[in-house]
Amino acid sequence: MKESEQIFDEAFARAVDLGNRLAEDEREADLWDVADGLLAGAIQYWLYSRQPCGDPRCEDCASIGTAEGRLKELRQLMEQLAAESEYFHSPADFNAGRA
Repeated sequence: MKESEQIFDEAFARAVDLGNRLAEDEREADLWDVADGLLAGAIQYWLYSRQPCGDPRCEDCASIGTAEGRLKELRQLMEQLAAESEYFHSPADFNAGRA
């Protein structure tokens, strides 16, 4: 496994572990609040990590050179990661087929 994949997997696992730990430690906490807080923190960190270098001709920063560009990249990544999640589809989805 490449180092970047290992780092991704480690960050992913730690975020899930943190959410589970918060939910266990705060039994009164709403799971949606825990998840929303984790997501807000992840978005904050992602935006921080995607600051353009300042060179308007930088090809690496072209897609993230504006706030709108960063948001577009973030939305694409969120859609990809959500679609790849084992929890994307649920048997309780309103549009789930029933036999």
